Amino acid sequence: AADLLALQVRLVMKAYSFIRENVPRVLSSVKDKSSTVPVPRISQYLYFLFAPTLIYRDNYPRNPTIRWGYVATKFAQVLGSLFYAYYIFVRLCIPQFRNSSQETFNLRGLVLCIFNSILPGVLILFLVFFAFLHCWLNAFAEMLRFADRMFYK
Repeated sequence: AADLLALQVRLVMKAYSFIRENVPRVLSSVKDKSSTVPVPRISQYLYFLFAPTLIYRDNYPRNPTIRWGYVATKFAQVLGSLFYAYYIFVRLCIPQFRNSSQETFNLRGLVLCIFNSILPGVLILFLVFFAFLHCWLNAFAEMLRFADRMFYK
């Protein structure tokens, strides 16, 4: 459910950017009574949907070739991050809550479980940031030959 919500938010932001960039051009051409209306091609819109950017442009800077070794490295890093997150859950999170489920409920035990899960939770957040926002987006940017990789600026 959270994945679907994140996808919908991304698509709404991309649709807003597309409309915001193209409506003024269309309105100015209608106002000037121009014979041609500057409407983007479907291929430009589809590229924008898959490119790791939220700002629509008709053309983006492109690399001349795809470095498949780089793509494989990024996907391997995503896979490694998933295995490391699994290891953190199995070794640090699950034993805490397994022990607490066998005891009667008390507030002290709940607070201890929560505090013992803070560090593994932060590690998982860093792994999600690294795996998705760095590795996954860079892999798809490379496959799309997307050259403007200023994700962190």
